[in-house]
Amino acid sequence: MMVFFIRYCRKLEQMIRRMRLRYIFFILFMMWQPLVVFAEGSVQIGSVSLAAVDEGYEINVDAEIELNATLEKALEKGVVLYFVTKFTLVNPRWYWFDKEVARTKPRVGLSYHALTRQYRLTYHSYSRNFYSLQEALLAISKVRGETITIKSELKPGFDYKATLRVWLDLTRMPKPFQVEAFGSSDWNLSSDKLEWTMKLPLPTKPFHLKGD
Repeated sequence: MMVFFIRYCRKLEQMIRRMRLRYIFFILFMMWQPLVVFAEGSVQIGSVSLAAVDEGYEINVDAEIELNATLEKALEKGVVLYFVTKFTLVNPRWYWFDKEVARTKPRVGLSYHALTRQYRLTYHSYSRNFYSLQEALLAISKVRGETITIKSELKPGFDYKATLRVWLDLTRMPKPFQVEAFGSSDWNLSSDKLEWTMKLPLPTKPFHLKGD
């Protein structure tokens, strides 16, 4: 009986040693494996402010834009990425469809030039170069002093419904890339649509809203 017990204890000790060695080898194996991180693109709206200037209104938007690997490769291939920031003011009407009374929809193009290794932003006839993608995205994310187009008479003190969204405009891309982007989440880069109710800001009291 004593001999059997000793043999059992030895076998148990050997099993424990083997389990420890396997555990150590597993930890070492995981430590030596290359760490792969799949970055997903995103657009997050941080804040928006509306100010009365002269006889109109201007809007400022702060957002955060990140590209995924697919979009970065498209840039390197010479594809221009267009980002749109759309703000609207709507007059809600219970008896009929809502009426859009004001809007702004600036569109900025982002491109990469392999010869100079620079990123370029274009907005109408204005262009600016950056040495890094992060700097270019930071500039796109900040809309400053964008004039709002008034489509109908605005009423001070009236409660308007406002909406704001920032997204990658696929309709401006070359047709082959539009076909590739259709139904692909890698190309579907957009912020959530912010909606809120607001009154027109006064010259001495701008409107400010901070997003989540």
